[in-house]
Amino acid sequence: MNTIVAPSLLSCDFSRIKEESEMLNRSQAEWFHLDVMDGVFVPNISFGLPIIKAFRKHTDKILDVHAMIQNPDDFIEDFKAAGTDILTVHYEACTHLHRTIQKIKSTGMKAGVALNPHTPISLLKDVLKDLDMVLIMSVNPGFGGQSFIEGTYDKVRELKQEIDAKNLETIIQVDGGVNTKNASALVAAGATALVAGSAVYKSEDPMKTIEILKNA
Repeated sequence: MNTIVAPSLLSCDFSRIKEESEMLNRSQAEWFHLDVMDGVFVPNISFGLPIIKAFRKHTDKILDVHAMIQNPDDFIEDFKAAGTDILTVHYEACTHLHRTIQKIKSTGMKAGVALNPHTPISLLKDVLKDLDMVLIMSVNPGFGGQSFIEGTYDKVRELKQEIDAKNLETIIQVDGGVNTKNASALVAAGATALVAGSAVYKSEDPMKTIEILKNA
């Protein structure tokens, strides 16, 4: 199966949302990845619901929203109304994670959980069967353009073993420092979805870069 590519729109030109969307629509990327940051859970502020709605107007592809926010339960219905297809929340931000997952799924969205670099895979064992996706952070969340953390490969392998042992089809997504040089190794370790921001938008040919990632 070809890898799912989800370009991170945090790196795109927001003054050209229509044009950026049209480029991704023509590309082999299946998903639009949108990083929502609140300046509380992570030390940065990105964008919110209006930007998600703006991209929704210009694509029929999957909107994959990564909510790096405190109290995500308060905004689940709002994310759905904005056009989100997959909502990923952070393990570290959820006091009652199972309840949050069930609330996301009750809206019709798919549910993902993200793990920061310091958070072990083992903490998801009791909810893994309820998840559509696990997002492994390969940088510390909050800023684009960071260097890839090499320990990510082992973490992806461990998660892949857990998923296979439970006979699940949970997507393993990796986000942070992903590029054409490490994509193949991530896929070999078990990753099935790659988020790439700088690697795509700072390349001379974003569509070609997406194609390379897709065939990693």
